[in-house]
Amino acid sequence: MTRSSQLFAEALRYLPGGVNSPVRAFRAVGGEPFFAQRAYGARVEDVDGRAYIDYVGSWGPAILGHAPPAVIAAVQETAKAGTSFGIPNPLEVELARHICEAVPSVEKVRMTNSGTESTMTAIRLARGYTRRDKLIKFEGCYHGHVDSLLVKAGSGALTLGQPDSAGIPAALAALTLTLPFNDLDAVRAAFTQHRNEIAAVILQPIPANAGLIPPQPGFLEALRQLCTEHGTLLIFDEVMTGFRLGPGGAQELLGVRPDLTCLGKVIGGGLPVGAVGGSAAIMDFLAPVGPVYQAGTLSGNPLAMAAGLAQLRILKAENIYARLEKLGALLETETRAALKAAGLDYAFYRYGSMFCLFFTPGSVRNLDDAKKADLPRFARFFHALLDAGIYIAPSQFETGFISAAHTEQDIEETARQMREALRG
Repeated sequence: MTRSSQLFAEALRYLPGGVNSPVRAFRAVGGEPFFAQRAYGARVEDVDGRAYIDYVGSWGPAILGHAPPAVIAAVQETAKAGTSFGIPNPLEVELARHICEAVPSVEKVRMTNSGTESTMTAIRLARGYTRRDKLIKFEGCYHGHVDSLLVKAGSGALTLGQPDSAGIPAALAALTLTLPFNDLDAVRAAFTQHRNEIAAVILQPIPANAGLIPPQPGFLEALRQLCTEHGTLLIFDEVMTGFRLGPGGAQELLGVRPDLTCLGKVIGGGLPVGAVGGSAAIMDFLAPVGPVYQAGTLSGNPLAMAAGLAQLRILKAENIYARLEKLGALLETETRAALKAAGLDYAFYRYGSMFCLFFTPGSVRNLDDAKKADLPRFARFFHALLDAGIYIAPSQFETGFISAAHTEQDIEETARQMREALRG
């Protein structure tokens, strides 16, 4: 029995499902998870001493690779002065300034401790600012485990939502309309039926938790126009895409500015950080200057701020995004060639260093399309790569991440193992 198997057996005694976040349990692909003991560069090493080329990257924040020396040094040096103050510190001001200068729609920012906290704050702020209660979200866009956002669609496109998890009151879920992504007709109908009731439309501008799904041309622009016309706030959840696709995230890449932006992952440098930002007029509705309450003892924690700043400084100073694009293009070329040689139907999507492969004969425009993918084939593909020392996300409905620490040789080795895996 491997050390990972022993640890998982013990974890099942003390942790629900043996994990602290569900996807880690490998339920979507079968088998047992491995347990990591360290990570460095583009590699993660398990407790049995086996190293894997890693395309999960702690689910996105490891854009420079694991344990970049500058980030580790910043955390170590900062820790000497204290790990937490609960008092304002200079690092949180500096990181806030960096975010405001980089993200087109952000004039002020409030730090949180996770992406979930940032989306929770954003929807409360939107409701307080507009004095409305209802929300629109989209199937396939995951925004953390916020009660108002763990909601599935009802029996029809305009049916108010139903709880997607036990423990969420039906009355609260009923305030959320869940619509198909890329369906403008459904959005227009929702605004018509619930005129002057919708506080916010929240979405991932490029959904990355149902696989990676491209927005159709004009979709985001139309959302921006509808929200403006109806006095509704447009919230971009850029926890995945913020500082990953470029300094200004997806909104800069795609040219659409939201009213509020949720951030996380990359801005923490591997430590737990989230943030919500927007115009000064909206952000000043937050306490202590406004009526919308939000607080957190560890918000602006010096260790997290130091790690995030160290990472963002490197991204700004070095030509990292050009390198990530080059590596992403190479992986895409090699993956498509391997799939073509195997004669398989597939859909492959990539934005910069984010990518996803669906085993499906058609394009993927929304969650329903993603669910048509061949999940058993993906599970076999996942385990074949894992056995060969390549670690991709253990679910069809997740996104892969390339880091600046990956090399062309890593990509070529990954492609070689893909070709072998696709023969099975």
